[in-house]
Amino acid sequence: MTDRPEAGNLLSALTDAGIAATGSDSFGVATVDVPAEAWVSAHEILRDEVGLIFFDFLTASDELTDGFRVVTHLADFWGGAHVDHVLVRTLVPRAGAALPTLSEVYAGANWHERETHEMFGIDFPGHPNLVPLLLPDEFEGNPLRKEFVLASRVAKPWPGAKEPGESDHAPAAAKTGAPSRRRTLPPGVPDPDSWGPRRPGSPDPDPLAPAQAASTPARPRRAGGERRARKQAEPTPAEPAAPSAPAEPASPPASSPEAAPEQPDGQA
Repeated sequence: MTDRPEAGNLLSALTDAGIAATGSDSFGVATVDVPAEAWVSAHEILRDEVGLIFFDFLTASDELTDGFRVVTHLADFWGGAHVDHVLVRTLVPRAGAALPTLSEVYAGANWHERETHEMFGIDFPGHPNLVPLLLPDEFEGNPLRKEFVLASRVAKPWPGAKEPGESDHAPAAAKTGAPSRRRTLPPGVPDPDSWGPRRPGSPDPDPLAPAQAASTPARPRRAGGERRARKQAEPTPAEPAAPSAPAEPASPPASSPEAAPEQPDGQA
């Protein structure tokens, strides 16, 4: 058994066995990359010769055009509370992704490979029971692939993107008269032009293309320190007065009775 795991010690153990491995300590954890065809033999050497007898987990990441990166985390106790950690990585092509099972080297890899199989669609030849672990039997697709569409997010409205410095408690645009925020797409939702019903004869979208932002152009950024001017409410024009009924013509003044002609004196 070699000294505590370091990239140099790990590489020596692997290269002495004819495995073209590379490694680094750049992330604070000894990490080795091995070819996919040496996946099982590399783990056997790390377990038997280096002493990494503790298997923690196996998972994968979608690297798009590079394929899938499969990672295992191994560890060993060297006395006291000290624990050394090692990451072992490899790449498998996207088309027909497959990697020999580690279930005969580390029994704990059994369930981790089942989960990775259903989440990424990676096959593990030699696995004794490669059936779904978490997803229901009727589930279709591999949800951790980057081209997988999250239908629930497609159906759910997604808020627009805030401008720099915009408050979460800003008045609604409908009340202030400000233009609405530009619409964005949540993670896992492709651009409408690349998903959903398409016209007959249109080309299939690239499944590896990342989701694009919504096509609505963003508003220009405001100058520093400029505050959004609240739109002044325009005065509402006064309603024209209802036409009044025509005034009735004034009644002519009552004429006084004509004065009786004066009678000459002496006449009754």
